[in-house]
Amino acid sequence: MFNTKARLFIKGRKDIFKKIKERISKTDKPIWFHFASLGEFEQGRPVLETLKSAQPDKKIIVTFFSPSGYEIRKNYTLAEVFYLPIDTAFNAKRFLDIVNPQMAIFTKYEFWHFYFQGLKDRGIPLYVISGIFRPGQAFFKWYGSFYRNILKSVTYFFVQNQESEDLLESVGLDNVTISGDTRFDRVYENAQIPKQLAEIEKFVNGSPTLICGSTWPEDETLLSVLPGKYPEWKFIIAPHEIHERHIENIEKLFPGDVVRLSVFSKQASLSDLHPTVLIIDNIGMLSSLYQYGKVAYVGGGFGAGIHNTLEAAAFGKPVIFGPKYDKFQEAKDLIAIGAAKSIASSAELMEAFNLFKENEAAADASKKYVENKKGATALIVSMITRSV
Repeated sequence: MFNTKARLFIKGRKDIFKKIKERISKTDKPIWFHFASLGEFEQGRPVLETLKSAQPDKKIIVTFFSPSGYEIRKNYTLAEVFYLPIDTAFNAKRFLDIVNPQMAIFTKYEFWHFYFQGLKDRGIPLYVISGIFRPGQAFFKWYGSFYRNILKSVTYFFVQNQESEDLLESVGLDNVTISGDTRFDRVYENAQIPKQLAEIEKFVNGSPTLICGSTWPEDETLLSVLPGKYPEWKFIIAPHEIHERHIENIEKLFPGDVVRLSVFSKQASLSDLHPTVLIIDNIGMLSSLYQYGKVAYVGGGFGAGIHNTLEAAAFGKPVIFGPKYDKFQEAKDLIAIGAAKSIASSAELMEAFNLFKENEAAADASKKYVENKKGATALIVSMITRSV
C-alpha cells in the first residue's frame, strides 16, 4: 500500500495481455528483448538498435520486470514496451501465443523457468547477451539441478569473461562465446555525441567540477566534507533516489551555497545565485553529466554495490567509489590501471580526490580502457543474424 514501486509493479500488469494484443499481431513475429531494469536496458540497447537499424521495418517488443525500467522507457520509440507478466505456466503460454517472437534476447541475467521452457518447446531461439556468472550462484551448487535446467533452454550465451565461460562449461554447456560487455559500446557511443545541457554549463562556468552520480545517504555524508575544503571546485550531486525527503536531507548536509536544478534553471543569470553545489532533482540526465566534470564519484558502494562506473570512464574521468565493488569487473580493472580508487572513510575520500583532481594520466587511462573494450555488439549481432 505504501510502496510506490510495488504499486507500479502490480498496476502496470493489470490487463497486460489485452494491452499486448492491441499492439502486437501473431504475424509480426517480433524480436523480443527482455530487461530486468533500466541498467540492463542501456546495456542491451546497442544490440537492439543495431538490429533495428539493419531491419527498420522489423517490429521489436521490449519487456521489463522492474518499474524503474518500464516507467522511464515506456515511450521508447523503437519498440513496443510492456511489463513482463509474472513467470507462471499460464502466463508464459499466453504471452508466447500472442507475441510469437522470432527470437528472444535477455540481457545479463533474468532466468525465468516457464518462459525459457516455452521458448525451447516452440523452437524459438533464446540468447543471453552480456551474461556474467559467478561460482556462488545456484546454477553451480550441488542443489542447483532445477536452475541448471533453466540454462539448458538457452540457445546461445554471449558472456563477459573467461570465468563465466568456464562455469557454464563445468555444468556441460558449451554453447558459449566470450563476447565482452555491450555496456562498453553504449557508453562509448554516448560519450561521442553527448547531450548538451545548458543549465549545467551555466552552473559549472569554467570551474573544476566533481560529478557525483547515483549517490545514497552514506555517499552524501562523506562527500559533504569536500566543498568547504575546495572552494574553487563545483559539486554536482545526482542522487539515486530523488524523492523530496532525500533531497531535503542532502540540502541539510550541504548548507549554504546549494541549489536544486529545478530552482537553478529558472534563474535568469548566475548573478541570481552563487551556488557551489547543484542537486539534480530529475531522472535521465546522469549519462550526459559526466562530460562536465574533472573527477567522478559513483555511489552505491556502501550498500548493495556500486552503480555504473563506465558512463564516467567513457568521458575520461577518474572514478571514486565505496568499498562494495567486488562484483564489478570494470571497477577492479579501473583500479588496476590507476583510473579509480575505492574508499571507505572521509580521509580516504580526501586522499583519492587529491590524487585525481589534477591527474591527466588517470583520465587518459580511464578513457582508453573503454575504447579498448568496445566491440561486443558487432560480434553478437553478427552471430545472431547468421543463425536465423
